Amino acid sequence: MQTVETLNEGLKRAYKITITAKDIDARVDGELKKIAPQIRMPGFRPGKVPANLVRKMHGEQLQQEALNAAVQDGVQKLLGEKKLRPAMQPTVELEEGYEAGKDASVKVELETLPEIPAPKIDGLKLERLTVEPGDEAVEESLQRIVSGQKSFEKAPAKYAAKTGDLVIMDFEGKVDGVAFEGGKGEGMSVELGSGRLIPGFEDQLVGVKANEQKTLNVTFPADYGAENLAGKAATFDVTVTEVQTPKEMTADDAFAQSMGLEGIDQLRGLVKGQLEQELNGLTRTHMKRKLLDQLADSHSFEVPPSMVEAEFGQIWQQLEHEAGHEADPEAARKEMEAEKDDYRAIAERRVRLGLLLSEIGQANGVDVNNQEMNQLIMQAAQQYRPADREKFVQYVRQNPMAAAQLRAPLFEDKVVDFLFSKAEISDRIVSRAELEHEIEAEVGHVHGPDCGHGHSHDEMPKAKKAAPKKANEAAAEEKPAKMPAAKKTAAETADTAEKPAKAPAKKAAPKK
Repeated sequence: MQTVETLNEGLKRAYKITITAKDIDARVDGELKKIAPQIRMPGFRPGKVPANLVRKMHGEQLQQEALNAAVQDGVQKLLGEKKLRPAMQPTVELEEGYEAGKDASVKVELETLPEIPAPKIDGLKLERLTVEPGDEAVEESLQRIVSGQKSFEKAPAKYAAKTGDLVIMDFEGKVDGVAFEGGKGEGMSVELGSGRLIPGFEDQLVGVKANEQKTLNVTFPADYGAENLAGKAATFDVTVTEVQTPKEMTADDAFAQSMGLEGIDQLRGLVKGQLEQELNGLTRTHMKRKLLDQLADSHSFEVPPSMVEAEFGQIWQQLEHEAGHEADPEAARKEMEAEKDDYRAIAERRVRLGLLLSEIGQANGVDVNNQEMNQLIMQAAQQYRPADREKFVQYVRQNPMAAAQLRAPLFEDKVVDFLFSKAEISDRIVSRAELEHEIEAEVGHVHGPDCGHGHSHDEMPKAKKAAPKKANEAAAEEKPAKMPAAKKTAAETADTAEKPAKAPAKKAAPKK
């Protein structure tokens, strides 16, 4: 194999690899020897088919497989010999005019990861804004839980049902006077106004009383799931067995016990713990952004354009999605276009910070151990159907790129925690409103830290703020850039040129 460098400009590299016909033929001969004993052909004993006949039958396929293997090995050898760390998968292209039996010329183009100067992590100063969950905040959260729970009690015999009440009934449906399959039921309960049933069904139950019989006239929607009923008029003979009215819930021991707890004090403690966790998350969001601001301001180096373009594509796709849900999508898209350069700068910033965090972690021994990695894989596998979970686990274990993507958020959090341990931190107690205001202001700050490739789900602000959002909502949608995997050997790095296999499909959402 011969290798010639054709481009060396910044982080861009290009090479021409020549794979000799002799090498390809040797690979074909090797494969022929492997498969010849398995070939069966009339007139020949098993395993005794002449090699020239086997070559005639399978030569074209073996030639293509040998060429592919030679190209893959050539790329791996190139990356190893030149000690290249690709930023993205290299582009590998067989030059036109190749014919079997001749040398093959392959063009390889890639961008390398930059050499990052020793990160400056001394002298970091951060302020930790903390919020103490007072009794009033705990009670407000508790009341929200209580108001979200519904309970009903039996209404008086002559009570007429209203919207919001629960009606328990037996029913039988008919189309053209004939009962249809699945149209009969007993003891079914429906909350009036919930919209669970066919349009018009619940409306006609308003005013019914216990033990009342009534015939309802409805029309099935045109897109109804059962084709034999879609768009057809129907009647339902209904017998109301009971009407129940909403029961006012109070935050007491009985309410807590209905949730499987010992009493209201235990529920109040759980609510306080959840509130503390939520507030601690907001505190971390704010402090992490300030940390990344300092890192971004003190480090500047060239980043691979392909990574920036990929990150920008992720940002733009998310913005397109959000614009489609605005009251005026066209106006939102025009605003996006006007700020396109800003978003591209944000993409570059995200990539630079991602590379920087990766370098800091590697330089200081931060890593995700095998036990943590196994936990990540098992947690991610839960989003798939039980039958597909083992396939997903095998896919991740056999695919370095998939494993790196799964590992990235935890690795980043551990790097950030390491930097927190090195920083000089001062504490200040603030109200929740003050903390949320600080975070919201950062979300709209063009120069705020942004790095993301869809991996982590917390602290990165956007360049612009389309509409005011609560601090916890804004924090949840920000995503730091994909950080490259820890430095690998040349052979391991070369594996990234391979196309990953498909992961098993996710479980479809249940139909409404």
